[in-house]
Amino acid sequence: MMRSSPVTRTPQIKMSVFIFLYFFTWSSSFGLYALWLSQKVGLDSMTIGTVFAINGVFAVILKPVYGYIMDKIGMSKWLLYFVCATSALMAPFFAFVYQPLLLTHTLVGITVGALYLSLGWYAGVAAAESYADRFSRLYGLEFGRIRMWGSLGWALAASVSGILFNYSPLANFTVSSVSSLIMLLVLIGVKINDQQLRHNNVIADNKIVFSDVMLLMRNKKFWMFSLYVAGVAWMMFVAEQQFPRYFVSFFDTKEQGNAWYGYLGTLQAGIEFLMMMLIPAVVNYYGAKKGLLLCGIVVGVRLIASGLANDPIIIAAIKPFYGVEIALLLISVFKYIAEHFDKKVNATMYLLGYQAMVYVGSVVVAPTAGYFYQEIGFEKTFLMMGCCALFFTFISAFTLSRSKSKKSEQYSQPETLQSPVKL
Repeated sequence: MMRSSPVTRTPQIKMSVFIFLYFFTWSSSFGLYALWLSQKVGLDSMTIGTVFAINGVFAVILKPVYGYIMDKIGMSKWLLYFVCATSALMAPFFAFVYQPLLLTHTLVGITVGALYLSLGWYAGVAAAESYADRFSRLYGLEFGRIRMWGSLGWALAASVSGILFNYSPLANFTVSSVSSLIMLLVLIGVKINDQQLRHNNVIADNKIVFSDVMLLMRNKKFWMFSLYVAGVAWMMFVAEQQFPRYFVSFFDTKEQGNAWYGYLGTLQAGIEFLMMMLIPAVVNYYGAKKGLLLCGIVVGVRLIASGLANDPIIIAAIKPFYGVEIALLLISVFKYIAEHFDKKVNATMYLLGYQAMVYVGSVVVAPTAGYFYQEIGFEKTFLMMGCCALFFTFISAFTLSRSKSKKSEQYSQPETLQSPVKL
């Protein structure tokens, strides 16, 4: 287990507070986004699926752009400053721009909203996580030890977001804007020591150029990793988009369901917080590849169990396992990228190969899922998505590259440890 020294403790605390505030901000508004689109704006399942699909289009475009910029600027924070400023304007945007446009000019509203949400949240959260990963490796820390505070921020916001939503969604958006301003002030105070910048194996001396991106796109490992994302992460995140609507349907009233969804969102984020502390040791021991495969199994089983649920207690017990999936996926993804790809394309690989590919799923799968929700119901759709996740997990056992692990090192000869990683 990595421990912070007195020299690294202050920067670690500041970065942890920034991540805490970012996820608090995001959860305050976005945790109930599907319910807002359905209950307050009045969109049907297929239109909501279209909203997520177009959101995904803009996310797919902007995430690689953000990744390329981050690899260009290294540890500079100006992109994160822009993300904070955009997030701070969410309350007036939702109240005076987004909702009126959705009600009067739906397609225009969907498009404008997709651009704005991508700038502040969809691409913004990926940039924040990528920066936190790079920051943690720069100081010799575990990414999970910083990212777990984001889970706590999400949990704290989720504990009251359902109640605020029943009162007025504008209250949720206002909380997000205010916390974004505080987040900006904290980020300004995050400083990187010159020693960390001079002596590190994280930031490449030769900055990324566009040809590096094209080379990455021709790398077989990139596409095998993308196959895993398409089969597992797509099912995981697309199912979660309209899961709140399915969850609320188990309760006598929408208000009761909204409140319980908020409470369980808090529990889920609390579990995610704990897993962010514990899972790094598991992934380090067994390797990033096995971490990804375990995540796929959990995703498949959770979705199938969700489709079979017929009682509010059962669906409530299933919901928090999403926190386990998030921790397993994020930690395994960052470690897998660090092991198998050049450090100068680290952020680009995360935002293009993982984050952008996730939102390709929103473009490809979300409208189809919306159609199936409406035609055959949530239950059968979740069963199908769970089986798909398990199938692609099985395929990925053979296509993902082997990962280094402490367990394999215990049984390897020195010359074996020095052999190149093979598919």
